[in-house]
Amino acid sequence: MNDPAAPSTPPSPADFGFRVEHRLSSGGSTGSNGEPLGRAGTISTPHGDIQTPAFIPVGTKATVKSLLPATVRELGGQAVLANAYHLFLQPGSDLVDEAGGLGAFMNWDGPTFTDSGGFQVMSLGVGFKKVISMAESAHSGSEVIAKNKERLAHVDEDGVTFKSFLNGDKHRFTPEVSMRIQHELGADIMFAFDECTTLLNTREYQEDSVARTERWAVRCLDEHARQTASRPHRPYQALFGVVQGAQYEDLRRTAAAGLAGLRGAEATGQEFDGFGIGGALEKRDLGTIVGWVSDELPDAKPRHLLGISEPDDLFAAIAAGADTFDCVAPSRQARGGSMYSPTGRINAKAATQRRRFEPLDAECDCFTCENYTAAYLHHLFKAKEMLASTLATIHNERYIVRLVDRIRASIVDGTFAELREEVLGRQYGAEFAREAARRAIAPTGDRS
Repeated sequence: MNDPAAPSTPPSPADFGFRVEHRLSSGGSTGSNGEPLGRAGTISTPHGDIQTPAFIPVGTKATVKSLLPATVRELGGQAVLANAYHLFLQPGSDLVDEAGGLGAFMNWDGPTFTDSGGFQVMSLGVGFKKVISMAESAHSGSEVIAKNKERLAHVDEDGVTFKSFLNGDKHRFTPEVSMRIQHELGADIMFAFDECTTLLNTREYQEDSVARTERWAVRCLDEHARQTASRPHRPYQALFGVVQGAQYEDLRRTAAAGLAGLRGAEATGQEFDGFGIGGALEKRDLGTIVGWVSDELPDAKPRHLLGISEPDDLFAAIAAGADTFDCVAPSRQARGGSMYSPTGRINAKAATQRRRFEPLDAECDCFTCENYTAAYLHHLFKAKEMLASTLATIHNERYIVRLVDRIRASIVDGTFAELREEVLGRQYGAEFAREAARRAIAPTGDRS
């Protein structure tokens, strides 16, 4: 269905942009050219700008669980990210397309992201669900599978065969199918179809996977160009390539450099508008790996780190050059009663909260903390009231969104190192904060 509000001119990559406005003056990584990797800037999309660094709340099935879109906007969310695989299964990307695209369907007027389905290659394929950081010593074979789990995704050169977790139906995802689905979903930013591996896969398998992901990336570029040309009634959708390579510096750098210079085989002028950093990594190596990748990617294009939200990870990633992030953790943990605070997690269900007639977090400016007590939130959880999830999610999402906004401001005014010391010192302890600072400024490849 044509969107009457859509532009009359054909969609163009010029409708998407990114500009770097401030550099991290101290306290972060530097690239091989001696320039700081950390930065603040603005991503421009047909549905509005995103001030970076920015945390992007996840609305997997076209909804941030338990929140109205207006609430996401009120708590400071600049964009939302939805899951292409889940929306393909239900209600169907064709239905979302008919509704006018993801934003219109969910009544969100800001920028939108969709992932490619690549994460489901890992989560459904090996059965580890959301866990991608695992000790390598546990397994060694290329056919990794969690104990007592059925493999629901099988990878081959052409694509991936999925078995639906909803009804057992089989579906075929290829780079071309992923591009078609994401174009139908209509997000402003989408990701090339990739294979997300685990740390349990062998080095040999990681090498094969990186090469296969690059071959898939070429096919994504070509299909993206075809879809863009065939859908002039919709604004341009930016396509990000995804850098894999697990914990190996040579693979990460090779993958990043390869994607940075990649063009379509048929649409030879089509290139990536930005880049995602995905896949398996150990938490302690996060900043190091992001630094390797950022050093290889073009400075003039945005970098999105998939699947992080913990305060220490955010500081590490931003110091190493990442611009945007997404993660389901703030909302998922909120629904279980695990709440962020400046001095560590608070269990809203704990008996200590039962008679706390004060805000859960006195320093927080969210709707929940300004209007309700910890005792009331505790009651809602114990009574299994739906409002518990709403109030808890408002707080957790606001906490992370606000933290990243504060980090952006610290890059602008030159106080990043001081903010990191303050936040991480209170959250995890002074020694942790000092170690985080040391690792952030250590030369690339020397952060052990």
